[in-house]
Amino acid sequence: MSAIDLKKVSVAAAATAAIASNATVAGEQAKVAGLAEQLADSDIEVARAAKRELWRVVRHVGRPGAQTDKRAVVTELEILLKEGRPAAVYREVLWMLSEIGTSDSVKAIAALLSNKTAREDARMALERIPGEESLAALKSALDATPDNFKVNLAQSLRARGTQVPGLPCEKLKPTKQTNVKV
Repeated sequence: MSAIDLKKVSVAAAATAAIASNATVAGEQAKVAGLAEQLADSDIEVARAAKRELWRVVRHVGRPGAQTDKRAVVTELEILLKEGRPAAVYREVLWMLSEIGTSDSVKAIAALLSNKTAREDARMALERIPGEESLAALKSALDATPDNFKVNLAQSLRARGTQVPGLPCEKLKPTKQTNVKV
């Protein structure tokens, strides 16, 4: 085994071993950035271990009564959305925020609606975050987005209970030719 392989194995082992530890708020917060770096690792086992540990942190801080822990980790996740990151990092962070994010997270998520590689995941995260802020972000994005993405935003708005006139519902479009007359 080369020195690089040993380093990767030790990083994966450290991430996996951290699952058993009960870290403090500062410890959980400090883990987020380091583990996010490993999400895009070329070694799939290292990336998988980092993803697993990050999700463990998200679920841990998302428990009832852990608002201080949750806020600290959400802040770290929001920072990861501001920097130029690989698509895999954006995807995981957006889905993590869809579970523990709050109305304060909406601005950081909505900024990715213009990013071609992350906009679909950003749309779904906004759809899942309750509140008027996320609904307003979806509505405002509908006017500013390219036509090929408007149908997706319209679907999210419909899922949130908002009428979207002028854009067809993709679920109602036939997928194959039929003999039914309209």
